[in-house]
Amino acid sequence: MLSQIKKAAPLVHCMTNYVVANFTANGLLAIGASPIMADEVNEVSEIVSIAQAVLINIGTVNDRTAKAMLLAGKKANELGIPIVLDPVGVGATNYRKQLVQHLLKEIQFDLIRCNAGELAAIAGEDWQSKGVDSGIGEIDIARVAKRVALQYKCLVVVTGESDFVTDGHKGLHIAGGREIATRITGTGCLLSAICAASLASSAKPLEGLVTTLKDYKQAAEQSTEEVGIFAVQMMNALQKLAEVKR
Repeated sequence: MLSQIKKAAPLVHCMTNYVVANFTANGLLAIGASPIMADEVNEVSEIVSIAQAVLINIGTVNDRTAKAMLLAGKKANELGIPIVLDPVGVGATNYRKQLVQHLLKEIQFDLIRCNAGELAAIAGEDWQSKGVDSGIGEIDIARVAKRVALQYKCLVVVTGESDFVTDGHKGLHIAGGREIATRITGTGCLLSAICAASLASSAKPLEGLVTTLKDYKQAAEQSTEEVGIFAVQMMNALQKLAEVKR
């Protein structure tokens, strides 16, 4: 799928958090996509109108960017542009919970990309959050993800030791990757951006996401176990996978 993204070269409007913006931009560039990261209320609708996909990531959201996200989502819906929600740390505070509930009510997302804790928060399941990390709890991920997908009429990807992707009816577990990826800031956020690029580059959204998740795990497996250089090697692996002729 990464090679397909490279061929399509979509412009992805990433309304993401400042912790991961550089890593996300470089990751998209590595696979041949083009990132733009505008969050000014007065221009966001115009930016969306030239993009092929939109990512809304609430990692460092505030009232100003929340307003811009809402405008971007509505414009994307108006133009039929695929839009991805990454509800970072949604279970951490009431502000985040209320914001995500509002975004899900006002915007028709194509995909929610989350971890197990974020899925639980969206679904109203019991879970002990730990900041923006997954936290601790026990839920039937497949069952809850399918319910959320049907409720919000979108695809759901839940990442973890084994990823799960569903359209509410069909579902698939995808194993692989490296645990070390959880110790690098931004690997999940970059995946959300790449999923947005995937939706913009494939006529079969579910199948495209499955392949994207497999490619991403493969890139992690081709990288080191050393935290200090994992991000660099991961970026190189993503580039090489995107350049494979298929």
